[in-house]
Amino acid sequence: MPGITQPDAKLLSGIAAYRRYPYSRDLPDPPVIWAEGNTRLLDYGFGAGTPLFVVPSLVNRAYVLDLMEGHSMLRYLAARGVRPLLLDWGWPGEIERQFTLTDYIVGRLERALMSLNEKMDVAGYCMGGMMALACATRRPDLIRRLCLLATPWDFHGADEQGARKVAGLLPFFEPALGFADAMPVDALQILFSLLDPGSVAAKYRDFADSNFATPRAKLFVALEDWLNDGIPLAASVARETIKQWYGENTPAMGNWRIAGLPVRPETLKMRTFVAVPGNDRIVPPQSAGPLAEIIPGATLHAPSVGHVGMVAGSKARAVLWDVLVNWLEEVT
Repeated sequence: MPGITQPDAKLLSGIAAYRRYPYSRDLPDPPVIWAEGNTRLLDYGFGAGTPLFVVPSLVNRAYVLDLMEGHSMLRYLAARGVRPLLLDWGWPGEIERQFTLTDYIVGRLERALMSLNEKMDVAGYCMGGMMALACATRRPDLIRRLCLLATPWDFHGADEQGARKVAGLLPFFEPALGFADAMPVDALQILFSLLDPGSVAAKYRDFADSNFATPRAKLFVALEDWLNDGIPLAASVARETIKQWYGENTPAMGNWRIAGLPVRPETLKMRTFVAVPGNDRIVPPQSAGPLAEIIPGATLHAPSVGHVGMVAGSKARAVLWDVLVNWLEEVT
C-alpha cells in the first residue's frame, strides 16, 4: 500500500493474522466454594491435596493462571498433589467500584481466607502478591507460608522518572474515573504500554512471520486474548496505586498503609518464596528483587523469563511450576 513502510505492513499483517486465528478458550471452571459480591473462590483440587490459596492481580483476568490445555499452572499444581484455590476477583460491580485496597484486602481477601477454617499457604501473582503480602503482615494467623510471584515493591528501582511519568497521567484519567467509578480497560492498557513502549508492535511483527500451525502460535493467541480481555479497576484503587505506588513509591519508602497500618515485609516470620523473573519488563527485577532481601530468610528464585512467561509460557513448568511444588513439598 502507498505510504505504508515495511515495518508498518508487517505490524498490520500480524494483527490481521491474530484476528483470523481460529482459537477460543474452552476450559471449564472448577467448583466455587465461597463467593461474595462478584468475587469467587475456585477449587482446582476438587477438595483433594494440600491447599494453596492463590491471589491474582485486580487488573487482569485471573485465568492467566489457567490459560489453556498444557498451559495451566493451577491444573498442573493439582496434578502434583496441590489443591489450588483461586480467588477470582471478578468484574467490579456497583459495590466493588467503591472499594479501596483496604476493602479488597481486609474485606474480600481476609474473609475468603477465614472461610477455610485453617492456616493457608498463600501465593500472590503481580499486584496479587502485594495484596497477599499486606494480608500476611496484618494476619499471620491466617497464613502459614507465602509465595510472591513477580511481585512489585520498589516502583522507582528500575526507572524512577518513568514511574513518575505514569503517575503524572492520573489527572488526564480523572474524568473517566469520576464518570464510571473505575479506570476503564482501555486506559489501563495505555498505562501498561507505557511500561514497555514498543513491545506491542514488536510482538505482532514477529507473529506475522510465525508458522501459524505451531503450538507457539496458538499460545501467542491465547495470551493476546487474555490481555485484551481486561477488567476495569475501581477508581479509588486506581488513584491509590498510580499516585502512591508509581508516583510516591510508598511501598519501598515504608509508607504504604492498609487499614491505617504500614505494610512492613521485614516483620514477616513465615517461610517465604520470592520468584523474580529476570526478563520481566512489567515488574523489573529491580522492583521485585528487594522483597527477597527485606523478608527474613526468604528463598529467592530468579528464572530468566518474562512476567507472563513465568506463569503461562512454554517454559513455565520448568522455570516455576516444578520449582514451586518442590519448595512447597520440602519447606516446612
